[in-house]
Amino acid sequence: MSLGMALLLGYLLGSLPFAVIVSRLFGLADPRSFGSGNPGATNVLRAGNKLAAALTLLGDGGKGLLAMFLAAQAGADDWIMAMTGLGAMLGHIYPFTLNFKGGKGVATALGVMFGISWLLGAALATVWLAVAYLTRYSSLAALSAAASAPLIALALGEKLATVLIIVAISLLLVKRHRNNIINLFSGTESRIGEKTQDS
Repeated sequence: MSLGMALLLGYLLGSLPFAVIVSRLFGLADPRSFGSGNPGATNVLRAGNKLAAALTLLGDGGKGLLAMFLAAQAGADDWIMAMTGLGAMLGHIYPFTLNFKGGKGVATALGVMFGISWLLGAALATVWLAVAYLTRYSSLAALSAAASAPLIALALGEKLATVLIIVAISLLLVKRHRNNIINLFSGTESRIGEKTQDS
């Protein structure tokens, strides 16, 4: 598998807007039309349907993992697989299906990390859950996982090329959470379960 094919495969899978797809299947309002306007699981949850939100979360994470799986099946090396994961992130954040205005990429990034290494994915899921439980801030949990991802990858012995792509994915997550960072510092960030939660 070439680099271009890897990026295209990841991007196309990442562009599947599960928040919008699931909302339509459940007869819910388009998640871009209320709350944070973000097409992600947290905003779908605002519609009051936990199953729809759960399916969105699974879909967004699953497309990242599927991209990695397909790349592996095609015989991709570690570098090409990591680039496939980056493509999936770019597809989720900048999907052609939604006029290049997508979600923040937390679930998709986690799916990619599981595709790189189940230990890496499990470690980052633990970080997210721990921070979310202790602080009730979804955004802070995501930022904590993003910050720790390259360090955990290094500790697990991932190759430098893979770690560099993980750094790129982490930077994308931080960029997509820039407004949340401002809100955290100003004390106006909403907590998990609040109607104005943006994640």
